Amino acid sequence: MKRLLKGGRVVDPVNGIDGVQDVLIDGDRIARVGRDLPADGAEIVELRPELVVCPGFIDMHVHLREPGQEHKETVATGAAAAVAGGFTAVACMPNTSPVNDNANVTAYILGKAAEAGLARVYPIGAVSRGSKGELMADIAELRQAGCVAITDDGRPVSTALLLRRAMEYAGMFGMPVIEHCEDPSLKGDAVAHEGYQAAALGLRGMPGACEALGVERGVLLSELTGSAFHVAHMSARASLRAVRKGKEAGIAVTCEVAPHHFTLTDEALAAPVAYDTNTKMNPPLREAADRDAMLAGIADGTVDVIATDHAPHHYDEKQVEFDRAPFGIIGLETAVSLSLDRLVHAGRIRLPRLVELLSVNPARILRLPGGPLAAGAPADLTVLAPELKVRVEAAAMRSRSKNTPFDGWELRGGVAATIVGGRTLYVNSAVAGLKL
Repeated sequence: MKRLLKGGRVVDPVNGIDGVQDVLIDGDRIARVGRDLPADGAEIVELRPELVVCPGFIDMHVHLREPGQEHKETVATGAAAAVAGGFTAVACMPNTSPVNDNANVTAYILGKAAEAGLARVYPIGAVSRGSKGELMADIAELRQAGCVAITDDGRPVSTALLLRRAMEYAGMFGMPVIEHCEDPSLKGDAVAHEGYQAAALGLRGMPGACEALGVERGVLLSELTGSAFHVAHMSARASLRAVRKGKEAGIAVTCEVAPHHFTLTDEALAAPVAYDTNTKMNPPLREAADRDAMLAGIADGTVDVIATDHAPHHYDEKQVEFDRAPFGIIGLETAVSLSLDRLVHAGRIRLPRLVELLSVNPARILRLPGGPLAAGAPADLTVLAPELKVRVEAAAMRSRSKNTPFDGWELRGGVAATIVGGRTLYVNSAVAGLKL
């Protein structure tokens, strides 16, 4: 089946496109992109000019929890949340139960994704067996099974030697090592950012240096090995400095920032509700200077990716004392609106830069199909409604868990539709006249 999307603003930074153009979809592929394309027997879909057609967004840092923690999320519910959030593909972390450290678990995740038939799911394998930091996982086996990167996310790789060997091994397959950067001895049993807010609330704090030490280690080992190193969920200004210096030296280092780290600060620990466990994540919400540094890095190009670190937890698990609650919040269904509202409409970046952060760069780093809207590429498209008024409603989210600090927020800009492999998998009913 052919469909011709006409009249929308097409944003494709790879090909230098930013203007009203048509997109011809033939089956599961893009056939042509250009002005005034002939219908050629295709179904014509008229888009209003305020809608923006982008290459499909990719979230390279999500936790789908399956296998083993299906009460929090499943591959199917996570993939449903992804398409509702405008993501055509997600890369899922290995800290499942059992850990994704072998081909059997990888195959199980891919099988569940195929059954769901929603967003594309790309598994990420563990660096070490069981993510215990002792013996390296069989990276060749994980690669052959379909993993696109390796990480012990949730904890840092235990030693510099193991991280070096993992980077050398993964580099043979063109896979990045993604690191949860943290010095465990400096973190201890901390639950918040070390600063005034934690002290006032009586919470144990971890300084930004705790993260930055891990970033410095990874950058040095990337220089030593020549292999790709990616900093997950960066939050501290000292980490940004380390990444910037590494890039300036030509080292193969990239990084991502989550929306909660460029929108919130540790002041959220105290207000509007003190000790709200939906403000507990790792790395923690940091002080304003760190948040502002993340915004600056996004604007100046140092930050490569916006990723959600979607971390679903059951209601009961979060309804405990702050110290006892698990780290993490969901993010798949709020990331695009937060990015449009706080980055694009705030004048910090333009839409082509947002597409780089959410589509082009994740595809490049993980070596995935996607990025440009080129003839023959998969017909994975994210359609944005930049002026749409959005109210975040946790209860209405498709994720199985509802742990978000953004419930009730009113934002400007949202997702109009999500198309994966030529199939329209999500249409926002709040966008009038949209028939995809």
